Amino acid sequence: MRARIASMQATHATSDKNMAVDRIGEERILGAYAWRKLLNADAVIAAGSDFPVESPNPFFGLHSSVTRQDKQNTPKGGWYADEKMTRIEALKTFTIDAAYSGHQEKILGSLQPGKKADFILLTDNYFTSDETTLWKNQVISTWVNGVKVYQAIKAP
Repeated sequence: MRARIASMQATHATSDKNMAVDRIGEERILGAYAWRKLLNADAVIAAGSDFPVESPNPFFGLHSSVTRQDKQNTPKGGWYADEKMTRIEALKTFTIDAAYSGHQEKILGSLQPGKKADFILLTDNYFTSDETTLWKNQVISTWVNGVKVYQAIKAP
């Protein structure tokens, strides 16, 4: 059982990128926002938005995790790009690994028999759409415990 859990808000990296090195220095920045290093050390990353400091929109965090870029897709190639996550890793941080951090992985975080059917339907395929536009994805409907609780008035 993995015991190391890091609570990370991916959008912090992209909103802090313009001042972080000045505040903590060239050496310490290598251990900050260090998602790849944490994953390689077998840590669990429980992702969130840090609302109200950041937007509650999880697609902003997924985009930041995968590209290490802001919504203008800067810097080119990503800020400390060697710390990027794959799309699957990023999704896990917001789902099953976040549930694990709250001791709820047996009931939440993935679609499996016996778990609550909490899921969303999206306008774009997260796994195949252009990574630079991941933050633009929109929810068509939201399901909680198998019950539709939200339907977009008009599918975006």
